[in-house]
Amino acid sequence: MDNGDIDGSGDDDFHGQRGRKYRPVLDNDRAVLEMSSMDPGSSSSSFQDQPASLKKINVNANADSDGIERNSPRHAQANGPQRDSKLELFGFDSLVNILGLKSMTGEQIQQPSSPRDGENISITVGQPKPTGPQLGTMMGVFIPCLQSILGIIYYIRFSWIVGMAGIGESLVLVSLCGLCTFLTSISLSAIATNGAMKGGGPYYLIGRALGPEVGVSIGLCFFLGNAVAGALYVLGAVETFLKAVPSAGIFRETITQVNGTAVAEPIQAPSSHDLQIYGIVVTIILCFIVFGGVKMINRVAPAFLIPVLFSLACIFMGMFLAGKDKPAEGVTGLSMDTFKENWSPDYQKTNENGIPVTDGSVTWDFNSLVGLFFPAVTGIMAGSNRSSSLKDTQRSIPVGTLAATLVTSTMYLISVFLFGSVATRNRLLTDRLLTATVAWPFPSLIKIGIILSTLGAALQSLTGAPRLLAAIANDDILPVLNYFRVADGSEPHLATLFTALLCIGCVIIGNLDLITPTITMFFLLCYAGVNLSCFLLDLLDAPSWRPRWAFHHWSLSLVGALLCIVIMFLISWSFTVVSLALASLIYKYVSIKGKAGDWGDGFKSAYFQLALRSLRSLGANQVHPKNWYPIPLIFCRPWGKLPENVPCHPKLADFANCMKKKGRGMSIFVSILDGDYHECVEDAKAACKQLSTYIDYKNCEGVAEIVVAPNMSEGFRGIIQTMGLGNLKPNIVVMRYPEIWRRENLTEIPVTFVGIISDCIVANKAVVIVKGLDEWPNEYQKQYGTIDLYWIVRDGGLMLLLSQLLLTKKSFESCKIQVFCIAEEDADAEVLKADVKKFLYDLRMQAEVIVITMKWDAQMDGGGSQQDESYEAFTNAQKRISDYLNEMKSTAKRNGTPLMADGKQVVVDEQQVEKFLYTTLKLNSTILKYSRMAAVVLISLPPPPVNHPGYFYMEYMDLLLENVPRILIVRGYRRDVVTLFT
Repeated sequence: MDNGDIDGSGDDDFHGQRGRKYRPVLDNDRAVLEMSSMDPGSSSSSFQDQPASLKKINVNANADSDGIERNSPRHAQANGPQRDSKLELFGFDSLVNILGLKSMTGEQIQQPSSPRDGENISITVGQPKPTGPQLGTMMGVFIPCLQSILGIIYYIRFSWIVGMAGIGESLVLVSLCGLCTFLTSISLSAIATNGAMKGGGPYYLIGRALGPEVGVSIGLCFFLGNAVAGALYVLGAVETFLKAVPSAGIFRETITQVNGTAVAEPIQAPSSHDLQIYGIVVTIILCFIVFGGVKMINRVAPAFLIPVLFSLACIFMGMFLAGKDKPAEGVTGLSMDTFKENWSPDYQKTNENGIPVTDGSVTWDFNSLVGLFFPAVTGIMAGSNRSSSLKDTQRSIPVGTLAATLVTSTMYLISVFLFGSVATRNRLLTDRLLTATVAWPFPSLIKIGIILSTLGAALQSLTGAPRLLAAIANDDILPVLNYFRVADGSEPHLATLFTALLCIGCVIIGNLDLITPTITMFFLLCYAGVNLSCFLLDLLDAPSWRPRWAFHHWSLSLVGALLCIVIMFLISWSFTVVSLALASLIYKYVSIKGKAGDWGDGFKSAYFQLALRSLRSLGANQVHPKNWYPIPLIFCRPWGKLPENVPCHPKLADFANCMKKKGRGMSIFVSILDGDYHECVEDAKAACKQLSTYIDYKNCEGVAEIVVAPNMSEGFRGIIQTMGLGNLKPNIVVMRYPEIWRRENLTEIPVTFVGIISDCIVANKAVVIVKGLDEWPNEYQKQYGTIDLYWIVRDGGLMLLLSQLLLTKKSFESCKIQVFCIAEEDADAEVLKADVKKFLYDLRMQAEVIVITMKWDAQMDGGGSQQDESYEAFTNAQKRISDYLNEMKSTAKRNGTPLMADGKQVVVDEQQVEKFLYTTLKLNSTILKYSRMAAVVLISLPPPPVNHPGYFYMEYMDLLLENVPRILIVRGYRRDVVTLFT
């Protein structure tokens, strides 16, 4: 739909001060820093004795005026200085503009428990913060994952594993480890696409899903795993170098016998002292590259990656050509006989270097091979570790991680068949550099490629680990880690230095096969945390759980978590117990010493579904937007009478179910009996039982409450103050719009209706008023068309969330959402549209954004049937208000009293009344023009103006809703109910 213009003219801005154009958001905009709205209402000037009839609007094309004098008081707005606006009917509510959208992207807690949340997007005071390089999917995720996965294990251990386990069990081994990382990648993709992601990778995801205690404990273990992995890759590169250039070794070890049998050629094994010396030197060199920052690493990365791809091509070509020229003893080429001989396992004892010897000190079996091989598939977090440097985490992390996982797993499975068919078992077990032996055409260049590839993997570990540690420190959970905190956009130099020291300490150990089980445990612990996080979030399925990655299920995450635990115990139950004990100790330390707070994690969401525990755990503090559930207070007492034995409007329960995701949540159905409590207590009990039966009949999760009060106003005021307990208090008041008030001449309805809305505003409750409730569809009545949102007031995202909840119902699942925003200048439209689309994209909400240019010019009274019928309703409302005002003045003059209405003194500014009517006229005309055929329309509810009679407010509302068959009038409660953070 094209952006439309509503004809009219005006000089007052909708989004700023008079004459201010729509402009980009600046860092020091006050509205960006604060979202708190001022007290609702509208100020009014003193009543002046003016002519009885209200002035007609001057539809003059001259544009400095709409015929209304500019002497009414200006209304202070929450998002800027005082101003005079046609939309001042909405009082002190903050109007929807880009400043409001930006303020909703941050964590709306005055003292945030997690100070790091949102800093990539929210705007802070002062100079713009520096931003690091924004990487795409290829350079930011796929290549780092590929470099980390294709490391030392494949080049100098994989053929040995095939020789020890045989082809059959090697396939089981690769499939088991590959399935574990694939399921973890799916869980990682789901969590990473459920909102904006800060630095820290898996730590950030686990911490926000399972809480800061679990996040920090697993995050620190994962940091240690990355640091130790750097040592693993460094030792692998050094070992390859010393095998390629034996003369470079200072200390040498020569093996002449294997299992007591003399070998044709002496086997040169690098000395552990050489590994230590060269390893320390290489670690220091890599640290200097890491100190250069992400830009330096990105420049160096291709130099490490290209040799990897080249070496892989040469290895595969060499295995296909190996049988033709028999390059070495024991290399048979691709042979079916060799395949059959190598199919079954042949576990043997070896020395510390993996060479089979009769009295070897190391005993191998399938479980120990799992621990040795698993680090070869543990690079899947390399991309998420760089989350703070990615341009689009929600796209790059799933695509890059899963692509790298599938590519490498496929390559490993193919390599099992090729290695098992190309060389004898003895050659597989004794030639650690078989990949270089069979490579074609330049085996010596392959060794260089192996060295560079392992160094690239080491570089990725030394890059990710310090950033992980800095992210944990920046969250200010553990004071002991404050030394590693870094400013935004800065490199974590101190964390890098600490990581290097840990890496050097592991290098001094010098034994590759002793290091790998330790790494495996830490990585598996992290992967189990990621799977458990996705399992919990998917199982709870809170309204904030809307990941863009749709190919996930809680059962897959549960299987992934259990598989991680099984593999841990397969490798070594002792190492498993040690790693779990270490994580538990860190967890306990964080619980005692840490500054942990509410991050909106999944456990808190689970507490909300376990009512009593949630009350004890959460108290009465403000609910985090991620854990926000609508708890509607359904006001059953109708405006009029219901058939006998019908305690509630039949469609109210249907509508209440539409406010829940998959039926989860609680509704409180309330009705009021007029009378004395002692006299009506038995009637109240019977009515409560009848209402409970009705709720069960309608399959609505909720409770029934009957309140006895002298009148409806007093009863509702008591309900709104006392209903609920802790965070299970109702947060939305739902009621039917009193369409019958004029038809049945019920004069008490306006003052009661206005009083109820005012009480909700004072009590800080959201309000949803339904017009057209008789036609509201049940679950079997399928609706088509659109759900149209006229988003005028910043309501914390309540209107957006309600539209998303409607889409989860069968009756509305075929509808599409349209969000209408209003601009006053044509130049503003495209910029505002782009900003709102970006905001909705970050919220994972699919909607079409339509910006309407609303001009206050002269052509209101013509140009369309919807304008004609709106204008007719406008003139009728003018006449009724004028008659009512005349009667008020006559009564006041006759009694010699001030102007009175609704039992209190009122002050009426006739020009302001005229402006309010004109505002509703324009908005009603807009709705009829664009949304006449919509399945349902949602619009912001204007607050009752201060000192205006309730009769006037009902006229404003009637004019706003004129000829709109089904509409929801929504008012938020100055708290965010949506957030873009994971």
